[in-house]
This record gives sequence, structure tokens and C-alpha cells, in this order.
Amino acid sequence: MEEQREALRKIIKTLAVKNEEIQSFIYSLKQMLLNVEANSVKVQEDLEAEFQSLFSLLEELKEGMLMKIKQDRASRTYELQNQLAACTRALESSEELLETANQTLQAMDSEDFPQAAKQIKDGVTMAPAFRLSLKAKVSDNMSHLMVDFAQERQMLQALKFLPVPSAPVIDLAESLVADNCVTLVWRMPDEDSKIDHYVLEYRRTNFEGPPRLKEDQPWMVIEGIRQTEYTLTGLKFDMKYMNFRVKACNKAVAGEFSEPVTLETPAFMFRLDASTSHQNLRVDDLSVEWDAMGGKVQDIKAREKDGKGRTASPINSPARGTPSPKRMPSGRGGRDRFTAESYTVLGDTLIDGGEHYWEVRYEPDSKAFGVGVAYRSLGRFEQLGKTAASWCLHVNNWLQASCPSTMPAPNKCCTLSRPGSHSRCCLLSRYGVAASR
Repeated sequence: MEEQREALRKIIKTLAVKNEEIQSFIYSLKQMLLNVEANSVKVQEDLEAEFQSLFSLLEELKEGMLMKIKQDRASRTYELQNQLAACTRALESSEELLETANQTLQAMDSEDFPQAAKQIKDGVTMAPAFRLSLKAKVSDNMSHLMVDFAQERQMLQALKFLPVPSAPVIDLAESLVADNCVTLVWRMPDEDSKIDHYVLEYRRTNFEGPPRLKEDQPWMVIEGIRQTEYTLTGLKFDMKYMNFRVKACNKAVAGEFSEPVTLETPAFMFRLDASTSHQNLRVDDLSVEWDAMGGKVQDIKAREKDGKGRTASPINSPARGTPSPKRMPSGRGGRDRFTAESYTVLGDTLIDGGEHYWEVRYEPDSKAFGVGVAYRSLGRFEQLGKTAASWCLHVNNWLQASCPSTMPAPNKCCTLSRPGSHSRCCLLSRYGVAASR
């Protein structure tokens, strides 16, 4: 009976979940119906505005061309009318002279004939008709103002809605996460010459502060990207930046977003191996600090105090006073990886190669510390970063009253120079420094 009741509870729970999903989908469909109505009204208004703009442009072009025709017609009319008036006057003068010549010719027996003939000859020589050009100054051909709309008509007939750009595809193989920067690379699935720009959006998953729902996390938007890649800078290491997505836009419309991808600035995670620690270091998985009373130092310190009447100090520390690097008797068996002034502890994870990030947090009153990597060949007595077998970032504040403002940034990267060779992350710590990861 109890099994049947439990089975029924599961069925009820499943049905309740399904009902919630259906209700959510119904709400989504109703919202989409409202969006279709609103969006269709908007695109219709936009289309009418575009056509009205096109009509206005055509009307302006038409008015300008008509004005050009009117100006050309007025100019030609003026020239032809002036030439017509001049020819008319020349013709009237010539007809009068012709009539006078005919009358004089009829009266050739008159005594005044020679004088009259000479006057007519002089009048003909000076007649406007003989100085007049009988070629029109302008042409009556207006074909130079004709317009061929064949190409424009074809373009208008081919006018159609701009295709919605396809969703870009983010190329994870080409994208790069390094130096607290993310370079995102994408491509279009099909060639699209109408693309004007891209819009990139991103948001983090591990938000600092109170937990938030995924849907409530705000999108960060970067617009106007002209290339098919973008580098996002100023990120923190060991952080996930999910839902990187990109959409393409042409002059009129934006396409769908690409499939979201998750990228992160990775950190090299490890713990400290207490078995490798120098005996003057106190190690606790992720932290290390100076332990002046550790192991063999207690005996040496007691002897120094009894014999010389002074206590250990950073400059006059027991370890610095050790006459030889040989290991002295100690009650902490196995912790003999480092000795003498090699105040070092190793991480518990080997590094084969590549690029790795880690973060070090230190106490404000820390006087000196170092963090870095070392090859297996690092000697027991070698200080970190002092030989070719290791590399480190080291800070020494002994001569300063307070920690300087130019401390190394907490995000550090190290790249092994010899692929295939193994090394371990090391933490060098002394005099009250606490470091983790």
C-alpha cells in the first residue's frame, strides 16, 4: 500500500510539474500573440514610413529635373526669340531697300538716276541682312534632358523585405581565454553582404553577492562591432562568463542570437603538501605561515637564548644561524624536502605544461613572501626563484613601515618553457605570511 501511495505521489508531482510547464507555455503563446500584433503594426508603420521617404525623395528629384527643363527651355526661347526679332528687322529693311531699288531702276532715264543708284548700292552694302547669321544659336533638341529609368525601375521591382540575418556561430576553437581576457570569435553560416554590425551580450554565472536566478542576471551589451571577433578585458580569473551570444544586424533588422556558449578564465587548483614543507612553515591545505617555533628551531632558539642572551629575529633567525645545511634531528619525520633557508612548501599537483592561473592572498602585515613554480630538480637548500630550477614573484617589505601600494596583482600566470617537463607550484613564506591557492 505504501509503495502504491509513493507511486501515486510521484505521478501527482509529475502531473503538477507538467501542468506548470503547460501553463507557462500557454502564457508564452499568449504573449507571442500580443507581440505578433504589436510587431506587425510596427513593421507596417516602418514600411509606410520608408515608402513615404522614397516618395518624398522621388518628388524632390522630379521637382529638380522639371526645374532644369524649365530653365533650359527659357534660355533657348530667349536666344531664339532674340534671333527671330533680329532677322525680322533685317528682312523689313531689306524689303524696303528692294522696293526703292526697283523704283530707281524704272526711272533710269531720269537725271537723278546715277545718284540714286549709288545710294542704293551703299544701302545694300550696309544692310543688316548681309551681316546677319542665318544659323540658329541654339538647338531645339531636348534629348539631353531625357532620363532612362530602366535600371531604377528594375531595382524598384526587385525591392523586397531585407532578409533577416542568420544567427552567427561562435567558434570555440578560435576563441581564446588568457590573461584575464576573453577573445570571442564567430562566423556567419552563410555569406551575407548586408551585415552592418554585430551585437555581443554576456553575463556571468557565479555572480558575487546574494544568489540570483539565472533569468535575473543582467545582460551586458556591446554594440556596433564591425569585425567577427571581440576581446573582453578586465575579467577576474577563475570566473565563468556564460551565455556569450552574438547577433548580426543589417540596416533594418537584427537576426537571432547565436547559441550561447560558456567560457571561463580557468584557475590552477591545488592544495599545499605539508609533507614537503620546510620545518619553519605551518601548513594547512590552502594556507602557510611562518612558524618560528617549528621543529628543530625550538632547540636552537633555546640554546641561543641561553648561550648568547638574545632571541631570534628575521635577520638573526635560527635558520640563518645554522652552520651547515645538513638536516638536524627533528621530531617531524618526513618533512625534509627543504631545509636551511629554503623556506618552501610544494603544491600537491604536478604541472605538465601550458598556461595556468592561481591567486595568492596575503596578510596586510606580511613582511616577505614569494610564489612561483619549480622543476623537480629544485634542490633542498635552494631558495625559490634564486636558481634556474625555479621562478617566482617575490615581495620583501622589511624596510617599509607598511605594505606598498604597488603589490603584485593577485592574478598570476606562469607558462612552462620546457613542454613535457614536470614542475610543482611552490609557495615561499616567512614571517607571518598567509597564502592560499
